Amino acid sequence: MSTVLLKMEGISKGFPGVQALSNVDFELCAGEVHAVLGENGAGKSTLMKILTGIYQKDEGTITYQGKKVNITDAKKAQELGISMIHQELNLMPDLTIAQNIFIGREPRSKIKFFLDEHELNIRTQKLFDELQLNLDPRALISELTVAKQQMVEIAKALSFNSNVLIMDEPTAALTDSEIDTLFDIINRLRKNGVGIVYISHRMEELKRITDRITIMRDGTYIDTVNTKEVAIDQIITMMVGREIYDNTKPIVNTCTNEVVLKVKNLNSSVLKNINFELKKGEILGFAGLMGAGRTEVARAIFGADPITFGEIIVNGKKIDIKNPNDAVKNGIGYLSEDRKRYGLMVEMDVKTNIAISSINQFLNPFGWAKDSKIAKVSRELVEKLSIKTPSIHQEVKFLSGGNQQKVVMAKWLNRDCEILIFDEPTRGIDVGAKGEIYKRLNELAMQGKSIIMISSELPEILRMSHRVMVMCEGRITGELNHESASQELIMRYATKRERIS
Repeated sequence: MSTVLLKMEGISKGFPGVQALSNVDFELCAGEVHAVLGENGAGKSTLMKILTGIYQKDEGTITYQGKKVNITDAKKAQELGISMIHQELNLMPDLTIAQNIFIGREPRSKIKFFLDEHELNIRTQKLFDELQLNLDPRALISELTVAKQQMVEIAKALSFNSNVLIMDEPTAALTDSEIDTLFDIINRLRKNGVGIVYISHRMEELKRITDRITIMRDGTYIDTVNTKEVAIDQIITMMVGREIYDNTKPIVNTCTNEVVLKVKNLNSSVLKNINFELKKGEILGFAGLMGAGRTEVARAIFGADPITFGEIIVNGKKIDIKNPNDAVKNGIGYLSEDRKRYGLMVEMDVKTNIAISSINQFLNPFGWAKDSKIAKVSRELVEKLSIKTPSIHQEVKFLSGGNQQKVVMAKWLNRDCEILIFDEPTRGIDVGAKGEIYKRLNELAMQGKSIIMISSELPEILRMSHRVMVMCEGRITGELNHESASQELIMRYATKRERIS
């Protein structure tokens, strides 16, 4: 292994009611790609936020390029050459690529009140040439795909002459070809001596791109292993420290012939003649590439997006859904892929988030909320779904991604919706929490709930679905039952513009 670039020793950090990190060690070498793994809530993000100056450690030392350092804020981290690319990209859509990369550091013209746009674009192009990126510095961020925005974030981080680059779930929204491009860039950075901290829940990526893996669990350091010398099963065991729910097929006999939802000729600005049925006790998977229209189907059914034509029939009755409130009244719940934006009030506590979708059941005759009843129901759901939280009074923003997702589930379970739409239910969630989500979905199906599950992970679709609807460019191009579905066949349908018979 090459020169040690960074060493964190004995790092501890506590928050009210939670000990997030206890005596954690981490080491990064120059030219190394070092993965940090653990379940949601294991402490990965907290450790990286300490490294980037967002949080201050309670105990421990950080040694960077052979010297002990005190990273007091994000600016100090950047000055040292430590940058982080977050899972949720932080770019301004109405500015150009060059303006985003050098915002706050723009070159000035001879008249100091004016920016030198020409010089700004030259510096950006030089950066792109070094990274071998084919991007126009003058293009607006809003015109770029998610993958290209990811590349801009990398260029922005390296513009600070970063020696340490932290990537948080960098491939979560990328296609296979885009992942290949990203890995090419990572390999070039590795050759230039940049140390890369790689956070991902995609196990298959680890063998391909990382040199070492550090595993964390419940805020503690478990072990650091060489990637080539360890099997994926060993990594998972170290991560979770328990048996994972691993039912490879959906529970049989949950699906009946009773149709609870029928969608006929649904059209919108994106969707074209969508037709399908959902049966009682069924898990119906929706697969397709990014931009295929899967989320748009969900939002149209839920009343979040307008439709231009079509019918939605629930339990044999045609209903008019103009907004999400109409959908909820008709027994439809929607768990958005963007849980923080559309599913949760992150500044509010767990019990308020659980109660909000069915607040009327908690009101007394005078319109006041019965807090004791809300607390009782919330505690029952927290226990039922195994939500890890110090209490029901904890603000949701302090929970891990997996536990935030369970709070959204609890909200709709409390509402007792008959039809539940799960949009990317395990995105950004670790392997242990995924197993728990799968178990809950199967339990709901056994109880007679009907589920639409949208997922970009084909193994997840194949594992959980009684039937699979495949979409491409706003159309349903194929329908498969569980027995006949395969990754190859789904991809065939997902790349066809017309339905395959």
